[in-house]
Amino acid sequence: MPRKFFRRFLPSHDSIRQNRYIARFGPWLQHHNLWHLHRRSVAGGVAIGMFVGLIPGSNPVQFTAAALLAVVFRVNLPIAVIVTLYSNPFTIVPLYYIAFKLGQLVLLESNGGLPPLAFALEGKGFMEWLPAALDWLVSAGRPLVIGLPLLAVLLAVVGYFLVDWAWRLHVCYEWRKRRRRRATRDNGPT
Repeated sequence: MPRKFFRRFLPSHDSIRQNRYIARFGPWLQHHNLWHLHRRSVAGGVAIGMFVGLIPGSNPVQFTAAALLAVVFRVNLPIAVIVTLYSNPFTIVPLYYIAFKLGQLVLLESNGGLPPLAFALEGKGFMEWLPAALDWLVSAGRPLVIGLPLLAVLLAVVGYFLVDWAWRLHVCYEWRKRRRRRATRDNGPT
Protein backbone atom coordinates (compact mmCIF):
# COMPACT_ATOMS: atom_id res chain seq x y z
CA MET A 1 0.00 0.00 0.00
CA PRO A 2 1.18 3.55 -0.54
CA ARG A 3 0.83 3.74 3.21
CA LYS A 4 4.48 2.83 3.64
CA PHE A 5 5.46 5.61 1.27
CA PHE A 6 3.37 8.24 3.07
CA ARG A 7 4.52 7.17 6.52
CA ARG A 8 7.91 8.67 5.74
CA PHE A 9 6.31 12.11 5.46
CA LEU A 10 3.84 11.92 8.34
CA PRO A 11 5.01 12.77 11.86
CA SER A 12 5.20 10.11 14.56
CA HIS A 13 3.04 10.27 17.69
CA ASP A 14 6.02 11.21 19.83
CA SER A 15 7.00 14.08 17.56
CA ILE A 16 3.41 15.34 17.62
CA ARG A 17 3.23 15.22 21.40
CA GLN A 18 6.60 16.95 21.77
CA ASN A 19 5.97 19.69 19.22
CA ARG A 20 5.57 22.93 21.14
CA TYR A 21 3.00 24.37 18.70
CA ILE A 22 0.79 21.30 18.68
CA ALA A 23 1.17 20.74 22.43
CA ARG A 24 -0.68 24.04 23.03
CA PHE A 25 -3.82 22.53 21.56
CA GLY A 26 -3.62 19.60 23.92
CA PRO A 27 -5.53 16.45 23.11
CA TRP A 28 -7.38 17.95 20.12
CA LEU A 29 -4.45 17.47 17.76
CA GLN A 30 -3.11 14.35 19.45
CA HIS A 31 -5.91 11.97 18.50
CA HIS A 32 -4.41 9.03 16.62
CA ASN A 33 -6.89 9.21 13.71
CA LEU A 34 -5.64 12.67 12.77
CA TRP A 35 -2.24 11.29 11.79
CA HIS A 36 -2.73 7.57 11.02
CA LEU A 37 -3.22 6.17 7.56
CA HIS A 38 -6.06 3.70 7.71
CA ARG A 39 -9.09 3.22 5.49
CA ARG A 40 -11.72 5.20 7.37
CA SER A 41 -9.44 8.03 8.41
CA VAL A 42 -8.07 8.57 4.91
CA ALA A 43 -11.49 8.23 3.26
CA GLY A 44 -12.89 10.74 5.75
CA GLY A 45 -10.00 13.10 5.09
CA VAL A 46 -10.63 12.89 1.35
CA ALA A 47 -14.34 13.57 1.89
CA ILE A 48 -13.64 16.63 4.03
CA GLY A 49 -11.04 17.92 1.58
CA MET A 50 -13.43 17.49 -1.35
CA PHE A 51 -16.22 19.25 0.53
CA VAL A 52 -14.11 22.15 1.78
CA GLY A 53 -12.31 22.59 -1.54
CA LEU A 54 -15.38 24.31 -2.97
CA ILE A 55 -15.60 26.94 -0.25
CA PRO A 56 -15.23 30.29 -1.97
CA GLY A 57 -12.04 31.89 -0.80
CA SER A 58 -8.32 31.42 -0.85
CA ASN A 59 -6.28 28.40 0.19
CA PRO A 60 -5.72 29.53 3.80
CA VAL A 61 -9.48 29.67 4.32
CA GLN A 62 -9.92 26.19 2.83
CA PHE A 63 -6.92 24.78 4.75
CA THR A 64 -8.24 26.14 8.04
CA ALA A 65 -11.76 24.83 7.44
CA ALA A 66 -10.40 21.41 6.42
CA ALA A 67 -8.18 21.23 9.50
CA LEU A 68 -11.03 22.21 11.83
CA LEU A 69 -13.41 19.66 10.30
CA ALA A 70 -10.72 16.97 10.39
CA VAL A 71 -10.24 17.60 14.11
CA VAL A 72 -14.00 17.58 14.75
CA PHE A 73 -14.63 14.37 12.78
CA ARG A 74 -11.26 12.84 13.74
CA VAL A 75 -10.10 11.96 10.26
CA ASN A 76 -6.65 12.27 8.69
CA LEU A 77 -5.74 15.94 8.96
CA PRO A 78 -2.90 16.15 6.39
CA ILE A 79 -4.99 14.33 3.77
CA ALA A 80 -7.97 16.63 4.40
CA VAL A 81 -5.81 19.72 3.95
CA ILE A 82 -3.94 18.45 0.88
CA VAL A 83 -7.08 17.30 -0.94
CA THR A 84 -8.48 20.85 -0.86
CA LEU A 85 -5.89 21.67 -3.52
CA TYR A 86 -8.04 20.02 -6.18
CA SER A 87 -9.76 23.39 -6.51
CA ASN A 88 -7.09 25.64 -7.91
CA PRO A 89 -6.93 28.40 -10.54
CA PHE A 90 -7.05 25.79 -13.31
CA THR A 91 -10.04 23.82 -12.00
CA ILE A 92 -12.16 26.39 -10.19
CA VAL A 93 -13.92 27.75 -13.28
CA PRO A 94 -15.04 24.30 -14.53
CA LEU A 95 -16.07 23.32 -10.99
CA TYR A 96 -18.14 26.47 -10.52
CA TYR A 97 -19.68 25.99 -13.96
CA ILE A 98 -20.70 22.43 -13.02
CA ALA A 99 -22.10 23.74 -9.72
CA PHE A 100 -24.02 26.44 -11.59
CA LYS A 101 -25.49 23.89 -14.02
CA LEU A 102 -26.33 21.54 -11.12
CA GLY A 103 -28.13 24.42 -9.39
CA GLN A 104 -30.04 25.18 -12.58
CA LEU A 105 -31.01 21.51 -12.84
CA VAL A 106 -32.28 21.43 -9.27
CA LEU A 107 -34.17 24.70 -9.67
CA LEU A 108 -35.56 23.53 -13.04
CA GLU A 109 -34.10 26.59 -14.77
CA SER A 110 -32.50 26.43 -18.17
CA ASN A 111 -32.01 30.06 -19.05
CA GLY A 112 -28.98 32.21 -18.48
CA GLY A 113 -25.32 31.45 -18.27
CA LEU A 114 -22.67 31.93 -15.67
CA PRO A 115 -21.52 35.58 -15.42
CA PRO A 116 -17.86 36.17 -16.39
CA LEU A 117 -15.33 35.90 -13.61
CA ALA A 118 -13.36 39.03 -12.71
CA PHE A 119 -9.84 38.07 -13.79
CA ALA A 120 -8.61 41.64 -13.26
CA LEU A 121 -8.23 40.98 -9.55
CA GLU A 122 -5.71 38.20 -10.03
CA GLY A 123 -2.76 38.75 -7.70
CA LYS A 124 -4.61 41.28 -5.51
CA GLY A 125 -4.83 41.02 -1.77
CA PHE A 126 -7.53 39.15 0.10
CA MET A 127 -9.30 42.34 1.19
CA GLU A 128 -9.67 43.45 -2.45
CA TRP A 129 -10.48 40.00 -3.77
CA LEU A 130 -13.19 39.01 -1.27
CA PRO A 131 -15.74 41.76 -2.14
CA ALA A 132 -15.30 41.11 -5.87
CA ALA A 133 -15.77 37.36 -5.34
CA LEU A 134 -18.91 37.96 -3.28
CA ASP A 135 -20.30 40.30 -5.95
CA TRP A 136 -19.64 37.62 -8.55
CA LEU A 137 -21.41 35.00 -6.41
CA VAL A 138 -24.42 37.29 -5.97
CA SER A 139 -24.56 37.98 -9.71
CA ALA A 140 -24.46 34.22 -10.40
CA GLY A 141 -27.61 33.98 -8.34
CA ARG A 142 -29.49 31.13 -6.83
CA PRO A 143 -28.27 28.38 -9.17
CA LEU A 144 -24.69 28.76 -7.99
CA VAL A 145 -25.63 29.26 -4.35
CA ILE A 146 -27.64 26.02 -4.44
CA GLY A 147 -25.34 24.11 -6.79
CA LEU A 148 -22.11 24.76 -4.88
CA PRO A 149 -23.08 22.97 -1.64
CA LEU A 150 -24.76 20.19 -3.63
CA LEU A 151 -21.62 19.63 -5.70
CA ALA A 152 -19.48 19.77 -2.54
CA VAL A 153 -21.60 17.09 -0.86
CA LEU A 154 -21.66 15.00 -4.02
CA LEU A 155 -17.87 15.18 -4.40
CA ALA A 156 -17.38 14.37 -0.71
CA VAL A 157 -19.61 11.29 -0.86
CA VAL A 158 -18.06 10.05 -4.10
CA GLY A 159 -14.55 10.71 -2.75
CA TYR A 160 -15.25 8.84 0.48
CA PHE A 161 -16.70 5.76 -1.17
CA LEU A 162 -14.12 5.72 -3.97
CA VAL A 163 -11.22 5.76 -1.50
CA ASP A 164 -12.95 3.20 0.72
CA TRP A 165 -13.60 0.89 -2.24
CA ALA A 166 -10.08 1.29 -3.68
CA TRP A 167 -8.55 0.62 -0.26
CA ARG A 168 -10.61 -2.56 0.20
CA LEU A 169 -9.78 -3.69 -3.33
CA HIS A 170 -6.07 -3.18 -2.71
CA VAL A 171 -6.21 -5.08 0.58
CA CYS A 172 -7.99 -8.03 -1.09
CA TYR A 173 -5.40 -8.00 -3.87
CA GLU A 174 -2.55 -8.07 -1.33
CA TRP A 175 -4.21 -10.94 0.60
CA ARG A 176 -4.53 -12.98 -2.58
CA LYS A 177 -0.94 -12.24 -3.57
CA ARG A 178 0.26 -13.27 -0.11
CA ARG A 179 -1.85 -16.43 -0.24
CA ARG A 180 -0.35 -17.36 -3.64
CA ARG A 181 3.19 -16.77 -2.36
CA ARG A 182 2.53 -19.02 0.63
CA ALA A 183 0.98 -21.71 -1.57
CA THR A 184 3.95 -21.72 -3.95
CA ARG A 185 6.37 -21.74 -1.02
CA ASP A 186 4.55 -24.63 0.68
CA ASN A 187 3.98 -26.63 -2.52
CA GLY A 188 7.28 -25.70 -4.16
CA PRO A 189 10.03 -28.11 -5.24
CA THR A 190 11.46 -30.34 -2.52
